[in-house]
Amino acid sequence: MFDQLAERLQKAMKFLRGEGKITEKNMAEALRMIRLAFLEADVNYRVVKDFVERIRVKALDEKVLFSLIPAQQVIKIVRDELASILGQQERKLKFSSSPPSIFMLVGLQGSGKTTSCGKLAKWAVSFGKNPLLVSFDLKRLAAQEQLKMIARTLSLHFYEMTKEQMSHPPDALQELLKFTKNRGYEPLIVDTAGRLHIDEELMEELHLVRDILNPTETIYVGDSMTGQDAVKSAQLFEEKIGLTSIILTKLDGDARGGAALSIVSVTGKPIKFIGTGEKFDKFEVFHPDRMASRIIGMGDILSLIEKAEEKADLEEVEELARKLHKQEFTLEDFKKQIVQMKRMGSFSQILNLLPTAGPFGDISKIDIDDKKILYYEAIINSMTQKEKENPKMINGSRRLRIAKGSGRPVAEVNQLLKQFLEMKKMMKKSQFKKLLSSLPMSR
Repeated sequence: MFDQLAERLQKAMKFLRGEGKITEKNMAEALRMIRLAFLEADVNYRVVKDFVERIRVKALDEKVLFSLIPAQQVIKIVRDELASILGQQERKLKFSSSPPSIFMLVGLQGSGKTTSCGKLAKWAVSFGKNPLLVSFDLKRLAAQEQLKMIARTLSLHFYEMTKEQMSHPPDALQELLKFTKNRGYEPLIVDTAGRLHIDEELMEELHLVRDILNPTETIYVGDSMTGQDAVKSAQLFEEKIGLTSIILTKLDGDARGGAALSIVSVTGKPIKFIGTGEKFDKFEVFHPDRMASRIIGMGDILSLIEKAEEKADLEEVEELARKLHKQEFTLEDFKKQIVQMKRMGSFSQILNLLPTAGPFGDISKIDIDDKKILYYEAIINSMTQKEKENPKMINGSRRLRIAKGSGRPVAEVNQLLKQFLEMKKMMKKSQFKKLLSSLPMSR
C-alpha cells in the first residue's frame, strides 16, 4: 500500500533532515522530489500542483526558517498537507435517526462492489447491527447469486428478488422497503448494477433505486489499482447521481496510491473505508491523518494498538511488553508473538504500521517472509526449554536436531535465530524502550 510513493517521499524527508537549515535552494530541490513522487504515483496533476505550492508557501515562512528544527517543521507541514488531501480526518458512516439506514453501493463492474457489500455488512455486525443484503440489477439477474453466496458464507440475511418482482422495479423496491422495516433490519445494504462503462441505461437504473429508496449514504466503490480511471468514474457518478462517500478497494496491491490521493480533492467526497485484501475482514475505517503519517515514514502506532486490542490476547500482550522493557524476551515469547501476529494480520502489514525512523530505523533488517513465519512455530517447538531461553547455546548439532524435529531445513533454523537476534538488538536501544514505555499496553 503506497509503497512506491512512501519510498520516494521518505527520500525527500531524509534529504531535508540532512540539511543544516532550510533555504529556497534546498527547499526547491525537496519540492522537486515531492512533485516527481506524486506524479509517478499517478496523482492528478492539479492536485500535485496545489499540494506543492501550499507546502512551498508554508515552508518558507519566517517562523519555520528561523525555528530551532526547521527540517522537522517542514516534515510536519508535508504530513499535514498530505492528510488534508486525503480528507483531513476520519469521517464516520452516517446512520439514519429513524431506521432502517440504507447504504446504496455504486461503481463499475470489477471494482469489488459486491464483495464490499459483504465486508460492510460484516463490519456492521461487529457493532451489534442486523444488516440485510440485497442485489438490484435489472440486466444481470444472476448478479444476486454472488451476493447470496457471500451472505451465506458470512451467515448474513439476504433478500432474494424473483424474476416477477424484477419485471416491476418500482413495486419491487417498495416491497423491499416494507420487508426491511417490518423485520427490523438495520442497515439495508444495496448492491446495484455494475457495467464496464458508464452509460445512460445504467444511470437511469441507479436514479430509480436512489429516488425510491432515498439512501442514507450513496457510496462509490472504486478500484484503486485503476488509478485516475477510478477518479474519473467517481467524478461522473457524483455528477450523475450524487455521492456521499467512497470505499477504495485493492489498496493492498496498489503501490502508487494515485486514486486515494486524488479522489477526495476531485470529488469533494470523503473516503470512509478501504479494502486491504480479498478476505472479508480486510476492511478498514479510513483515517487520513494516520495514513499520511505512514506514507512519510512516521508510522501508525494508534492503528497497531487498535489491532492488538481487537485481535490479540491483551494479558499476553501486556506480559510481552513487560518482558521487552526488561529485556527478558525469549524464543518462547517470540513464538507467542507469532501466534498473536497471525490473528492481527501478516508480519509485513504490522511492520508497515511502525515508523521507519528513530527507534525503528533498522526495522528493514528484519525481513521475515510471511509464508516462512508460519514454520517458525514448529521450529521453536522442537527446541528444549534451555535452548529457548539461551539461543546462543544452539550449536551445529543442535540445529540439525531441531531441523529434523520440525521437518524444516537447517537454513530456516539459522534464519529464525538470525531474525530473533536482530529483534533483540533493536530492543536494546534506549529510544525503543522509551517508545515502548509510552504505550498503554506496557503500563
